[in-house]
Amino acid sequence: MSEIFGIPIQAFLGQLLLGLVNGSFYAMLSLGLAVIFGLLGIVNFAHGALYMIGAYVAWFSLEKFGLNYWVALVVSPLVVGLLGVVIERLFLKRLYKLDPLYGLLLTFGLALIAEGIFRDQFGVSGQQYPVPELLQGATNLGFMVLPNYRAWVVVSCLSICFGTWFLIEKTSLGATLRASTENPALVQAFGINVPLMVTLTYAGGAGLAAIAGVLAAPVIQITPLMGSNLIIVVFAVVVIGGMGSILGSILTGVMLGLLEGLTKVFYPEASSIVVFVIMVIVLMVRPAGLFGKEK
Repeated sequence: MSEIFGIPIQAFLGQLLLGLVNGSFYAMLSLGLAVIFGLLGIVNFAHGALYMIGAYVAWFSLEKFGLNYWVALVVSPLVVGLLGVVIERLFLKRLYKLDPLYGLLLTFGLALIAEGIFRDQFGVSGQQYPVPELLQGATNLGFMVLPNYRAWVVVSCLSICFGTWFLIEKTSLGATLRASTENPALVQAFGINVPLMVTLTYAGGAGLAAIAGVLAAPVIQITPLMGSNLIIVVFAVVVIGGMGSILGSILTGVMLGLLEGLTKVFYPEASSIVVFVIMVIVLMVRPAGLFGKEK
C-alpha cells in the first residue's frame, strides 16, 4: 500500500514524524511549566526565554570554549538552573502569597528583558548549531528514512519527561517537594528547609527548559525569538492537559504534536491554529483541562 487516504505513505509518515518531534518538544517545555505551576503556583512566562538561553549557552560553549554537544547537555541546564535560582530568590519568593497574575506579569517582563538583551547582542539572524557526529545520518526503515538526530530527540525528551513524572509522583523526594508547597509550616516542623526545596523546584523547571533548548539547537536556528515563538503554543498545551498536571502536560504535548502533523497533511492551512481550536473546545467542555482536577 503506497497511499493512506490518497496521500503518499512517505509524506504521511514524514509529517507524522515531524509531529512527533514537535510533540516531544511541547512535552518537554510544558513539563517544566507544569512542574513550576503545580508546585509553586507561578505562571512562568519566562519559560520560553529560559529555553532560548539554554540553546545560546550550548552555542556559546561550542564557539568560545569548544565544548561539544554532550557537554552542553550538562552545562546548559546547570547554568540556566543557577539563573533560575537567582530569579526565584530575587523576585518570585515575594509573590507566592499574591494572585498568580503578579507572577505572570513579572515573568513576562523578565522574558522581554532577556529577549531584548540577546537581540542587542546577537541580532535577529539565527545561529547554526551542528548535529553531533554520533547522531549524524539517517536510518532507512524501508517505508521511510528516519534522521538519527530526530529519533534521539524523541527518545531523550520522552525519557526525561516520564523520568521527571516518576521522580515527582512516585518517590519520597517528590512527596517532600509536594508537601513543601502544600503545607510548608508542617514540613518545616520536620526540619526540612522549605525555601531551599522551593528554589530547587524552580531551578529544576528552568533546567528542563534549557535541556529542551539544547535538544532543539541542531534542529532549528538559534534566535532570540525562538522562545517567544513557541511559548504561546506550550501554554495552550498546558491548559489543555490541565494546569499543574505533569502527566497531563506530557501526554497532551505528544498528542497535540501528532495532531498538528496530521493536520499539515490533510488541511495545511489549519495546522497553525489546530492547537488553539482544541484548547477552546476543551475549555468549553472541561475547564480544568483533560487531566486537571475539577474544583
